[in-house]
Order: sequence, then C-alpha cells, then structure tokens
Amino acid sequence: MAIGPHTVPNRLFVAPMAGVTDRPFRMLCKQLGAGYAVSEMVTSRKDLWHSLKTSRRANHDGETAPISVQIAGTDAAMMAEAAAYNIDRGAQIIDINMGCPAKKVCNKWAGSALMQDEPLALEIIEAVVAACLPHNVPVTLKMRTGWSQQHKNAQAIARAAESAGIAMLTVHGRTREQGYKGQAEYDTIAAVKAAVRVPVVANGDITSPEKAVEVMRLTGADAVMIGRAAQGQPWIFGDIAHYVTHGQRRARPLTLQARQWLIEHLHDHHSLYGEFAGVRTARKHIGWAVRALPGGEAFRQHMNTLDRIDEQVRAVSDFFEQLSQTHDRLPEAHACDLDDTDTAEQEASSCMAN
Repeated sequence: MAIGPHTVPNRLFVAPMAGVTDRPFRMLCKQLGAGYAVSEMVTSRKDLWHSLKTSRRANHDGETAPISVQIAGTDAAMMAEAAAYNIDRGAQIIDINMGCPAKKVCNKWAGSALMQDEPLALEIIEAVVAACLPHNVPVTLKMRTGWSQQHKNAQAIARAAESAGIAMLTVHGRTREQGYKGQAEYDTIAAVKAAVRVPVVANGDITSPEKAVEVMRLTGADAVMIGRAAQGQPWIFGDIAHYVTHGQRRARPLTLQARQWLIEHLHDHHSLYGEFAGVRTARKHIGWAVRALPGGEAFRQHMNTLDRIDEQVRAVSDFFEQLSQTHDRLPEAHACDLDDTDTAEQEASSCMAN
C-alpha cells in the first residue's frame, strides 16, 4: 500500500510506543516481517530538541525507508516547526499523535486530549500539513475512537483530517477514558474506514495471526498496527504474513534463532545508548522475551542485578542455550502470559499503543 509517495512492502505496521520503538527495535521488527514502523513520540518543545533523549529518538542511522516520526504537542506553530525540524533530520513521513492517553500528556492537552477540542486539532493538522507539503512529506494521524464512551468523534475528525490533507489515519479501538483496559471495539474503525478514502489502519488487541485477519475483516482496514504483542515476540509480523498467505500458523521460532535475534538486538541497543543506560533500558526487552518461557521469571530477576554489557549478553546467551537443550523451538506462549504488562507503569512512563 502507499503512504503518499512511499510504498510499503506489506500491511503489517509497528505501533509507536515511547520507550520501546527506538531505532534498534524498529529495525528488528522490519527485519522480522513488519512493513512499516513509526518512531517514538517526539516532543514539539524546541527547548528539548537537543536533549539526549530526543536525539536518540531522532536517530535513524541505517534504518530502511520510509522513516516515520511521530510528533506531539498542543500549539499549531510549534507542531509545524517540529515537523520541519524532523524532516531536516531524515523524517520522510510525519505522524501526529492524537491517541496517547497517558496523563502526563493529556494533562497538557496533547495526545488524545486534542480530540476534545476539534478546532484546535484541525488547526494543528492544517499547520503540519502545510509545513510538510513543500518537502513532499505526507502527514498521517493516529487517534482513538474518542475521549469517552459518550464522546466518540473519530469519524468527524477523520473527515476533517482527510479534507486538510492527511494521507493516512490510524485508529486505536478504545476511547481515552478506557486507557488500555477492556476490549478494543472495531465498529468505530469500520465507520471511519467507510467515511474516508485515505488508507485506514486498525489498532488494538491484535495479539495473533488469527486476530489480525479477524480485525481486517471486521473493520475493512487497509492495514493493522501492532504494539504490545510485538514486545518480546517481534517475529509476530512474519507469523501474520505466513498465516495470511498459507492459511495456517508457521512453526514457532527455533530457540537458538531467537537467541541470535535477541543478541543482535542487544548489540544495536547498547551501541545507541551506551553501557549505563543501554544495560538498564534493555532489561524490559529481555524481560518481554523470556516472560512466558520456562525459568523466565527467575531469569528476569537475575537480569536486574547485572550492570555490564558483557554480563548481560552472556547471561541471555546462556539462558537460551540452556533452554535449547530441552526445547528445540520456543514453547508456545498463552495470551495471558503476553498481556501481563503493567498498565499503571505504561501510563506513567510512556504512550503505549495497541
């Protein structure tokens, strides 16, 4: 499918997740079957652009095109300037965040809080589109179904956004009020798809190949976007692609192959963050990878005691080597094992998707 002038190889997208979808993780997901990935949320505050955190988030070294950067803020002029700033640093697609439910974002009227103020939301969309147009950079929008159950306005915003020049819409099937609780509903996504002509991407509770196909059928969406289910199993994109092509699941990854993927990811992660921050931020990725495996919880606890790159890499390598002695392929994980992410931690620290 096409996003403006860019053609992506498939309809399986990686959701933007703060603290997760950095360059190493995006590249890993693309390597394992994702057709497209959106960066972590980048602030529109100019005074933070040169911070270490923002510079890492804006790092696209070696990343395959198209490079998509998500920006967040509440001031139209600042958002337009942020779009231009990121284009100068390699962004080929700009995504506007209107879906993050985190309190620290919504309290500043950014993220999904913008859905409460449709005139401001449209002003921001128009300003960002105008800033990107001279560079032939398409603008996309990620939003929720509405602010609350009583205030669902995704269709209205979608129509206005399309008229303003938005090239693609992603809809998370929950209101801001829901956060990440309850079940995603797909009726509103289907309604948005019926209301516009631009591509629509469905997001929310897509945890398996079967669910991905079901969501595509229920919504008529042009693509699906996966967030939490890719944490610890980035090969889910390849799993879905295989299921769509062959009508059945493929075998679980070989244990030693999974070890190789994780070790390569760790090397890339450490090179971006350095030893002190790299070892600590890698712990969540390792934890997600082992959480449903035999001995995984004990290993997670042990991992938190290691402070050096060599110790961390060696421990991960040894864990999977030992597991391969009894499990040639990774044991099947259950849905409950893959949905144990702490919601409070998510909302406090980041804007998670899916």
